Amino acid sequence: MIKGLICSIISACCFGMLPILAKLGYMHGMSTTEMLQYRFLIASLLMGLWYLATDRDVLRISLAGLGKTAILGCIIYPLQSTCFLRSVETLPASTATLIFYIYPALVTVLGAYIYRQRIERRVTLALFLVTGGCALVFLDAFMRDADVLGVAWACGATALFSGYLLLVQSMMRGQRPLTFSVYVIFFAGLTFTLLRGVPDVGNLDATQAGLALAFALVPTVLAITLLYVAIEAVGSAYASIFSTLEPVTTVAVAFVALGEPIYSRQLFGAALIVVGIIVPNLALLRRKARVDVN
Repeated sequence: MIKGLICSIISACCFGMLPILAKLGYMHGMSTTEMLQYRFLIASLLMGLWYLATDRDVLRISLAGLGKTAILGCIIYPLQSTCFLRSVETLPASTATLIFYIYPALVTVLGAYIYRQRIERRVTLALFLVTGGCALVFLDAFMRDADVLGVAWACGATALFSGYLLLVQSMMRGQRPLTFSVYVIFFAGLTFTLLRGVPDVGNLDATQAGLALAFALVPTVLAITLLYVAIEAVGSAYASIFSTLEPVTTVAVAFVALGEPIYSRQLFGAALIVVGIIVPNLALLRRKARVDVN
């Protein structure tokens, strides 16, 4: 149990470092596609070598599964990743991340419409909280004259990621989740390599090389691997609750490392988003506890 909770927390913190690393990458002259190419290419290489040595079953996938991961990894995931990093280019890392966290509410609403799922009262409350939190974040952004194009990029990333999650829900039936993720990352790396060509590692200075490796290790390899370890150990409900540390990590590190100011509206909005994500998962945990007792 403790191992799963620790893995959940570390995974969420690792995911939360992505916009921070992107900000640092832009500061050191790296382009959007360059950062994403190194992120996915190095990550797929590291994960491939690791699972070849430790668990080759992870790399076994059906032809149909390979086709599905190719669609997601070559089209939707690269577009979503590009939109998010482009938003970070002109917005504070904290603002871009908090706008992006509209996606749980968006996925819930779209999922209810597409899959004819009933939205319970707790989920309605959660949607209200997340929406209210996002409204405050938007208000804070525009009151500080945030770049409109940056906000548009962040909204685009949210919409694409929501669509990605809904597609994964239907496409991943019968597939091993970790295997699915490994191949999506591989195809994303392949896509950015086709767009940019073979990376010229020799032209990277020491800082850029360190950032390229950090992109692959922290918000990709470690974040994804630890997330699946956590889900296996404590279940998706607990893992989802601790995923709320992702935006908290971004806001805190952006304040400390990048000197981004924190405003009361933004903090209150972030708190509403975090509580809104936790509420429905607490209900799931209560149900699970009743089942375990019975």
